[in-house]
Amino acid sequence: MGDPCFGRRPSGHPVKVLVTGASGLLGREVATLLVRQGHAVTTFQRRAAAVDGATDLLGSVTDRDAVHRAVAGADGVIHLAAKVSFTGRAVEFDEVNVDGTRLVLLAAREAGVRDLVFVSSPSVANSGAAIAGLGADPADPARAHGDYSRTKAEAELLALAADSPEFRVAAVRPHIVWGPGDTQLVERVLDRAAHGRLPLLDAGAALIDTTYVDNAASAIVAALHRMDHVHGRALVVSNGEPRPIGELLAGICAAGGVPSPAWRVPGRLARAAGSMVEKVWLRLGRDEEPPMTRFLAEQLSTAHWFDQRQTRALLDWNPAVSLDEGLAKLAEHYGGRTPG
Repeated sequence: MGDPCFGRRPSGHPVKVLVTGASGLLGREVATLLVRQGHAVTTFQRRAAAVDGATDLLGSVTDRDAVHRAVAGADGVIHLAAKVSFTGRAVEFDEVNVDGTRLVLLAAREAGVRDLVFVSSPSVANSGAAIAGLGADPADPARAHGDYSRTKAEAELLALAADSPEFRVAAVRPHIVWGPGDTQLVERVLDRAAHGRLPLLDAGAALIDTTYVDNAASAIVAALHRMDHVHGRALVVSNGEPRPIGELLAGICAAGGVPSPAWRVPGRLARAAGSMVEKVWLRLGRDEEPPMTRFLAEQLSTAHWFDQRQTRALLDWNPAVSLDEGLAKLAEHYGGRTPG
């Protein structure tokens, strides 16, 4: 695995890689993996990432000067920084996800960066309909549901439009990343289940795929090494092990030592309620995540799993941690203590 043209300079010095958004679960794992591979890694985000062996820079992707300082001297960039939320003001998503990505692209190209991996999301091409065994359809902001998905779609289009032989850009879309320390999915599931606020939509029958964090990180790094094969493309990454959502939630709850969800709600009703809750949350100006949104209801009640054959062939990559192994690692992480 890996492309020798990226691995090290002819002089033997390590390649310099900038990772934006490394304070999050996935960004931290990406930066850690690059350090282990021997690269000179700089992380750039608003709060300290504290990745052993990496140089930590603080700043925002919305700050032009800070972005230019961060990319200076880099050979490759992995851009993960984003506003990730089920709700919030549209302008905030635009500023970070679209304008921030535009700044990173321009600064990287001006600094002579050779390769950039934009970390995207499968939601950029999902209008809410079921997905069963598809590949990476083109990003479509007009059909994406919610401001997060819309702005990530716009950012991905910007990124891939910047691809050229001199400045190679690829998009990687990890699907539902989770693992020990995850606050986006795991902690929310455990908290809601522990308080009896996690329903099964349509009996938890929808078939979905997810990505264990180690696998997502290794696929993103593989894209940087395989840019000859993947630049100009978008690739969806997952474990390739679709399971019913009810089974997955039960596995996470068992790992965290909380009861599995037992009450059921029709998916149609949850989607309608989610739309109403979003409007109320915005009207009240509340910052915390709402109990339900339309996007979340869609994710919990519709099938979404992807054909991984092209992704694995192009990246020369396979997931190293199975779903069951990931759940075992999650159980080891909690070790019988109460999550939260």
